[in-house]
Amino acid sequence: MTFVSSPVVVRPPATTANIGPGYDALGAALSWHDEIELAVVGSGLTVELAGEGVEDLPRDEQHLLVRAARAAFDRLGGQPPGLRLRCVNRIPQARGMGSSSAAVVGGIVAARGLVENGTELLDDAAALALAAEIEGHPDNVAPCLLGGVTIAWTDEETGRAHATRMEPAAGVRPVICVPTTRGYTAASRGLLPAEVPHAAAAANAGRAALLVRALTAAPELLLPATRDWLHQDYRRPSMPVSLELVDALRAEGIPAVVSGAGPTVLAFAPTPSTNDVEAIAMKTAGPGTFAVTAVDVSTAGAVAIRGQGRDQ
Repeated sequence: MTFVSSPVVVRPPATTANIGPGYDALGAALSWHDEIELAVVGSGLTVELAGEGVEDLPRDEQHLLVRAARAAFDRLGGQPPGLRLRCVNRIPQARGMGSSSAAVVGGIVAARGLVENGTELLDDAAALALAAEIEGHPDNVAPCLLGGVTIAWTDEETGRAHATRMEPAAGVRPVICVPTTRGYTAASRGLLPAEVPHAAAAANAGRAALLVRALTAAPELLLPATRDWLHQDYRRPSMPVSLELVDALRAEGIPAVVSGAGPTVLAFAPTPSTNDVEAIAMKTAGPGTFAVTAVDVSTAGAVAIRGQGRDQ
């Protein structure tokens, strides 16, 4: 195993998962990126952080990105003598936009990039499986690694995560409504019942199948395709304002869902109607509650780029 001398830079994208009925399966990469630089040094660990949520993040081996990189190095064959990590966090933390998945995938891809022939030693399938092990589920790590729109699943016999990637349709134009308040996946999942009615499960399965068609070929179907019976209403007590915004947008004919475990709201609208989304958010929740931003589906996932090298 040979480490490269120059640092690597990785820009893992934000992601949205579930997308309504695609619970724990469907995801998409968004054109909103963190930036990571990782380098092998002579000894020790240095962690430099800037941007979103840095006041709450550790600057030692407990940092999620460091833990993911360490796990990847173990799979690749061994640990480097030392590491220097620099991060600029732009993805909102604990908002349902895959910030933890970006850290996990970013750490794995960066570690792989610091090893000669790293992609051969740890290919995308193995990297995805490792990322899902660390994150706990594959629906966000899959689009972060692969880009585009993804369907992820876990093999019930091996427990190994898999994913397939699809190209988004040109008319899929996400608008992100990010609230000032945070949300946490574990708390949100705790509201979900152990069982749901058979009719609800059947309806959800049909809309999830329709959603694949809508995201990849027929965006005009996004309003009916994003109807969910499986998880969003059960989570309403943890994010009532977000679900009120989803209801208000859908009442105006704008496809809208909770992004991931929330509380961010994801809408789909042509560029001219981004202002409509913002107006509805302001009317529903009041000024300053949601920051509304139009983004694209990122067709590229996290990729390691070799830097020019700096003083180690």
